[in-house]
Amino acid sequence: MVRDTAVLVPAGGIGARLGSATPKQFLALGGVPILVATVRHFARHPAVQAIVVAVPETHVSRARRMLGSLARRRPLAVVAGGLTRQASVERALQEVAADVELVVVHDAVRPFITGALIDSVLAAARDHGAAICALPINETVKRVSEEFVVETEDRSSLWAVQTPQAFRAALLREAHEKASRDGIVGTDDAMLVERLGHRVRVVPGHANNIKITTPADLRRARASVRR
Repeated sequence: MVRDTAVLVPAGGIGARLGSATPKQFLALGGVPILVATVRHFARHPAVQAIVVAVPETHVSRARRMLGSLARRRPLAVVAGGLTRQASVERALQEVAADVELVVVHDAVRPFITGALIDSVLAAARDHGAAICALPINETVKRVSEEFVVETEDRSSLWAVQTPQAFRAALLREAHEKASRDGIVGTDDAMLVERLGHRVRVVPGHANNIKITTPADLRRARASVRR
């Protein structure tokens, strides 16, 4: 497989919702920092040409030491992230070489991805220019305002989006540049690409591909590792 893909891992969060003094990406999961557990999936993937990780500025040296062994498998850069996830992706994107065809963006705290899921998203991005993985929402969804139900949404076309997400490099750069000009902050990179009018392909995600955000998420992840 040709190495034509760069991976961006925004890890600039401080873990406020987790309530930990240590940023959640540096917490241990099965004896390994969550950030390392996540990045190593890409360091082992044959399509990956380079990896860029964006962490809080005060943790850059720590992350470089932590990821040192993986940097021997793939070119790996650690940069200071921004105040938002989007800003962290922008800073990481600046480190991507001009000859890279595809760019993958993956949350630092989703350590349970698989090679098959990465393959699926990359294949869809090669064919369509932009791809995400997601799962259909099975629960009833209600719009709430001031603690009262406003309406019940039709869930038949609603999907819960995960990462990795993959895009043609030029398309992702254009999307971020336009968002910056327009003062738009998106909840994910696909949203920025959608603003260009580009269609985003959806492939099935995985139920175990959880994002560790809350203490309950961390307990579930640690239980999964023990099993």
